[in-house]
This record gives sequence, C-alpha cells and structure tokens, in this order.
Amino acid sequence: MAKKKKDTTLGLYDKPKSEQELRLENVKELYNFLFEACNIIRGPVSQDNFKDYITPILYYKRISDVYEEERQYAIRESNGDVEYASLPEQHRFVIPDDCQWEEVRKRAENLGAALVGAMRGIELANPDTLYGVLSMFGSQKWMDKRNLSDSKIRDLIEHLSKKT
Repeated sequence: MAKKKKDTTLGLYDKPKSEQELRLENVKELYNFLFEACNIIRGPVSQDNFKDYITPILYYKRISDVYEEERQYAIRESNGDVEYASLPEQHRFVIPDDCQWEEVRKRAENLGAALVGAMRGIELANPDTLYGVLSMFGSQKWMDKRNLSDSKIRDLIEHLSKKT
C-alpha cells in the first residue's frame, strides 16, 4: 500500500510559517537525521562513543560535498571544462581522487580502513589547513571490525549519502 503524501499546501485560513518555525523544523530534521545515524551504530558502539564515529564521518562527508559543489560550479562557469574544475585553485581544500566520498562509497570491504585512508589522504593533501584534524579521531576504532563491521559502516555511509 502506497504511503499517503503529506499535504504541504497552505489552506485558506492557514498562517504561513515564520522564519523561526522554519528554522526549528530544520533543527528537528537534523536531529532526526543524526539520531538515525547513531541508531545505525548502536549496539556494537556504546552511546558514549557515538561522537567518536559520527563527528569525523560527518566532517569528511561535508568536506567532500563542498568539494563537489565547487567542482560543479567551476564546470558551469567554464562551460564544461572538467580539467579547469579540478584545479586546486577552484577549491577550498584538495581532495585526491581516491579520497573522494563516492570512491570510498564504492568499496565493498574494509570500509573502516578506506575511511581512515581517505581522511588521512585529505590531511596530507592539505597540510596547512587540515593536518591532524581528521586523524585525531583514532583510526583503530574504525578498523576494528569487532566494534564496527563493514555492513554497519556501509549502512552509515548510505544513510549519510542521502543528504548533501
């Protein structure tokens, strides 16, 4: 049975939402999104350690999203010149090809090691701005499959891939 879509149109007597109400909805949406990310790793990872996993992967995902947004903008501005769009001058950070989110997402196994390698590669490519930022979260946690299996990491990656 198809799920009924919520009617979001304003009725004749409905008052438009204020800016504050819209911001509150965005905060609630973010909370629910992060809560679901925590639920994915709940069990093998204790609640006290959620931040050790969620924070670095969110940071990595955001850097990757910004890089891709900048790449798309440069492609549009240069009338489709992909080489121009990949120049370091077009980006706030350098992300090596093998360290991009979508490349890690394609991996079938050893996802923890792939994430750690990608974050470390980004740090090395940006020594003046990001060195030590991502590695401070501890690679041993990501690579210990007793704590976090590839399937849990895959689920977390796919969940985070829903938003940009």
